Amino acid sequence: MTSSPLTPSRKRLPAASLATVATIAAAALAGCGGSSHSSSSTAASSTAASSTAASGTTSAGGTPTGFTAKAFATGVPITIKTPTGTVSINQPDDVTNVGSNVFVGFQNNVNPDGTPAPKGSPGTGGTLSTVVEFSSSGSPVTHWNLGGHVDGLTADPANGTVIATTNEDSNARLFVLTPSSPTAVEYKVPALAQHGGFDAISFWKGLMLISASAPGTSGGKAAPQASYPAVFVVTLNSSSHTVSVRPLFLDGATATIANSGKSGTTHLALTDPDSNFAVPTSAQRFGGDFELNSQGDLEQIFVSDTSGKTLSVLKQSLPIDDSAWATDSTGTLYVTESGSDLIWKVTGPFTVGEELVSVAPCNANSAPSACPALPKYPQNTLGVINQSTGAVSTVPGSAGKIQAKGLDFVP
Repeated sequence: MTSSPLTPSRKRLPAASLATVATIAAAALAGCGGSSHSSSSTAASSTAASSTAASGTTSAGGTPTGFTAKAFATGVPITIKTPTGTVSINQPDDVTNVGSNVFVGFQNNVNPDGTPAPKGSPGTGGTLSTVVEFSSSGSPVTHWNLGGHVDGLTADPANGTVIATTNEDSNARLFVLTPSSPTAVEYKVPALAQHGGFDAISFWKGLMLISASAPGTSGGKAAPQASYPAVFVVTLNSSSHTVSVRPLFLDGATATIANSGKSGTTHLALTDPDSNFAVPTSAQRFGGDFELNSQGDLEQIFVSDTSGKTLSVLKQSLPIDDSAWATDSTGTLYVTESGSDLIWKVTGPFTVGEELVSVAPCNANSAPSACPALPKYPQNTLGVINQSTGAVSTVPGSAGKIQAKGLDFVP
């Protein structure tokens, strides 16, 4: 497919093409306004997707201008052996950082339950995902091949290691990675009470928290089930290399409705606990809380106490795949794009406290199996959420330019 002057191709690109893509991206996003971390398909054309873009939207904290995107890195130079041959790693998803080095998980078409990559995909039959450590210039430093479909990835602020989870649908696994060391240490995960897997990871108020994803997919009752854990408090035993878990709160917990103009409480009925975050204190709202994004349910649940008893729920207008809060006006937003296997470097100025999101219409529970399906279910875009109303909007000018997946803001 030939791309338009303002629309980077969705095909995977060799490393030599990064400079060209960077020039295109800078022209596409420079000067655009910005308003106010489960896979999106890339079957529809970028041109069609861009025709559905929102524009001129404004956040609760103002409208930053002058966003510029440059291609930061790609996994293409790194290859992996599979039963059907050697292929470049692909499908970047979650992204985190330790200092100035950036870590990205590449899913390599492995299924979300860890079963082999399906026939016809690159690396058919493969069962390994890859986490890559990139330098601040985008050069690969180290990489790890992990069993299963990597989805959760975050840095442990206490010791500078990186925690990775694989298989968010079932058969959960957990690995500890030490930067610049090629050895991954696996910790054995027990049977999970929600009959699903592990997803995103956050460190909050001394706790390691992991989303209890895909409830009911591995033999349990179908979601929603009020008694299923929504988030696990996780402890690692470094002597036995085992994992222990307990619920922080349940899928049927009671929460206060947080949308502006609304009041009262509601009983949650979560079906899709997905990404999660320790909200920075500089956020426009919910600063210092823990947030769980129940993606398909279009809800963000906020926890203010480590007992997990004080909850608020913000209902969203669109599903989001990942979030990152701008904690500095001159920071950098790293964005993964699964379809092109690129990692983007987006610079502002940003509005401090704003919640940037990857808008993922195809991840709504109501989305059709064949997705994107225009006009209601376009491809992913880079967007923002109004933290008072829950309104999700696309950053003007970004539709068709960046099909955002994982996000990481580095001040």
